[in-house]
Amino acid sequence: METVPFIDQPEALKAFCERLKGVDWFALDTEFIREKTYYPQLCLIQVATPEEVACIDPLNLEDLSPLTHLLFDPNITKVLHAASQDLEIFFHQQGRVPGPIFDTQVAASLLGHGDQVGYGKLIQLVLGVELEKGQSRTDWAQRPLETIQLRYAADDVHYLARAYPLMRQALEDNGRLAWLEDDFQRMQDPRTYQPDPETIWRRLKGINTLRGEQALAVARNLARWREQEAMRLDRPRRWLLQDEVILDLARRKPRDLKTLERVRGLAEQTARRHGDTLLELIREGAQCPSADCPTLPPRTRLEADQEALVDVAMGLLRHLALKNDISPAAIATRRDLEALVSGDPDCSLLQGWRARLAGRELSTWLRGETGLSVRGHQLTLTHGENPER
Repeated sequence: METVPFIDQPEALKAFCERLKGVDWFALDTEFIREKTYYPQLCLIQVATPEEVACIDPLNLEDLSPLTHLLFDPNITKVLHAASQDLEIFFHQQGRVPGPIFDTQVAASLLGHGDQVGYGKLIQLVLGVELEKGQSRTDWAQRPLETIQLRYAADDVHYLARAYPLMRQALEDNGRLAWLEDDFQRMQDPRTYQPDPETIWRRLKGINTLRGEQALAVARNLARWREQEAMRLDRPRRWLLQDEVILDLARRKPRDLKTLERVRGLAEQTARRHGDTLLELIREGAQCPSADCPTLPPRTRLEADQEALVDVAMGLLRHLALKNDISPAAIATRRDLEALVSGDPDCSLLQGWRARLAGRELSTWLRGETGLSVRGHQLTLTHGENPER
């Protein structure tokens, strides 16, 4: 690309979007910052078709409705790579999630490119192109953006628009295109991007180390308050309370400001402004009746013979992954196999393409309907007396 169109005027945006009407798909990416905010600040939107590419400036364009109409057009597929953060931005801005989508990172796993492959690596694998990495730390909120920055941003959709048709065709050729529908539908579920202050405590780093139901109640109260306050102020959670501070407060349960202020890592400003509130939340949690205290989700605890089954299942999983030219990690983790062995009906291996590829085979093996043998130094599945075909 010699030049990259930078669209920051309403007329130019309208003209560009008019040209996109009627296309079957377009590549989409965003640049954003969120170091100082709770909600990501959208700074740039990149869009490409095989014919053209443009960088759209949401900071100077008050009305993005021509583009928004296309983002939510059910007849146009939006092609993204590692789409979750981009979809989250549009959800917070519009209250809904663009669709339909096609995530090339998810698709890459079904094409044997590994689990959660990065964009640069994917483009190298599919197109043989080495992408420039020098602008990854750009402040995308600054204006004006330099030409080299716009080219870097445009590359994120320019090559995506070249790679997508090849990847889609490869998936069609091996009969795996439809396998992705369940994954893409889940990514378009608005609940994925809706913060829930009531359950956010479960995501605290190290929450499993807390002991005692009242300690969990304190952690829940503090995490809920932090989430609501961060949303209200549009400030990062860590600016109010870091996870380790919440856990320390839950363990120590300080009863007065002097003790509270001695908790390591608690910002002086937070203690000064919100000390009384924090103490009240801690007190309520410490006095929480057992019936109202939160509980951690039960961890799968397997018997020794079940652990042995998981060990063998790991080998069978690798066998099935190798046979289908897919990374085992893209199909399941050891925890997924533990869930399968323990009989969890919500196990991811029983859903979508993972069930087709491995879950059903693993389930029939666990039921004793198939067996394992070694033939020619290779693992094989046997169905009754008949070897795997």
